Amino acid sequence: MTMTRRTLARAGLTTLASLGFAAFAASASAQEPGLTPTSIKIGMFAPLSGANMAYGFDVANAAKMYFDKINKEGGIHGRKIEVVLEDDRCNANDLVAAVKKLVEQDQVFLLNGGSCSAAVVAAKEYVVRSKVPLVMLNASGDGALYPPTDYIFGAFSISQYAVGGAMVDFAAKAFGAKKLAYINHDDAYGAWNLEGSKADAETLKVDLAVESVSPTINDVTAPFLKLRASNPDALLIVTYARPAALLIKKAAEMGFNKPIILSVTGTANLSQLTANVGGEAALKNFYVQDVLADLPGGPKIKWVYDMYKASYPDLAAKPDHPQSYMPYGIPSAMSIVKALQAAGPNPTREKVIEEMKKLNFDSGVMAGPVVFGPNERAANKATIFIKFDGKNQTLMPGVFTSRWKYKG
Repeated sequence: MTMTRRTLARAGLTTLASLGFAAFAASASAQEPGLTPTSIKIGMFAPLSGANMAYGFDVANAAKMYFDKINKEGGIHGRKIEVVLEDDRCNANDLVAAVKKLVEQDQVFLLNGGSCSAAVVAAKEYVVRSKVPLVMLNASGDGALYPPTDYIFGAFSISQYAVGGAMVDFAAKAFGAKKLAYINHDDAYGAWNLEGSKADAETLKVDLAVESVSPTINDVTAPFLKLRASNPDALLIVTYARPAALLIKKAAEMGFNKPIILSVTGTANLSQLTANVGGEAALKNFYVQDVLADLPGGPKIKWVYDMYKASYPDLAAKPDHPQSYMPYGIPSAMSIVKALQAAGPNPTREKVIEEMKKLNFDSGVMAGPVVFGPNERAANKATIFIKFDGKNQTLMPGVFTSRWKYKG
């Protein structure tokens, strides 16, 4: 078949039009920071050094290995995920500096970071003003989630409001507790979990005797004696690791034999906790909260640990790895992938944000599903509890949640 000059001309115009459209589409995509036809740049930050690195070092590793898995499977609409990682040292100033570097210098498409609540909340104003999506790693970050904004999603481990409420739920259901001694921090972190606890206590008709202490407290004798004097059915400790160890040790020294229930934020290493409280004798009636779907390394989440061993064989060979919070990095990475996939082949930050708001799925890792909504930015509100005697971990039956609801 022969083609006339007019036909050839028409074919050429069609080709040029197609090329022009493709160039226009590529140009439009290029206007989104961190996005190219072959890559999506994600800015990640976590405590990778310092005293609090256990809260985030392996959490970041878990998120990275999940992104690597997606890349090996072909990426997202043909784009591979490129991670730029910064150390925030669990410090507000360092975290804000890391966020600004990732956004302004590295030009990332979105942020995936934050393992320490107070530190990540400090970045809220900058993130909202910059209109860059922030999907937290494993921080509760309630102060950045409530009231909700369009740009920040978190609490993949659990909301701090839900931490306190779920502990009251467990104490009431597992032990029939009617009066609880409750000790938390005298800061925003403590106020969040106490509000959730009060909501559940009111619903379950449980009385709370509350003592709030500084996170840097050195002598817990006075607050412990006040709580013991309330004659509680159980002691709930909702603090960070150092005050928690001091309180558990003090309870053992004073012969307290009621159940002691520790929040998920109270330890990153049960073996270290045993040493810090003076040995197994202090843990005769001890329970620790967790937000995973199973015991660490249990059959439901074995696949995460297998992936970690395959991804980081050198780290996995060390006695302290993976660190206990490691699996927490998976749900945030899953959420980013799902939102990017749903946003289509020409994603924008705004499209991804809208898809994040619609997420409702079971990660297969955490005790509860990842659920967002038009006015909900906290992903998980469910926990499990583990009885720990200094050596053995026994999963308690049931999943426990908080009844607290945002009313803003």
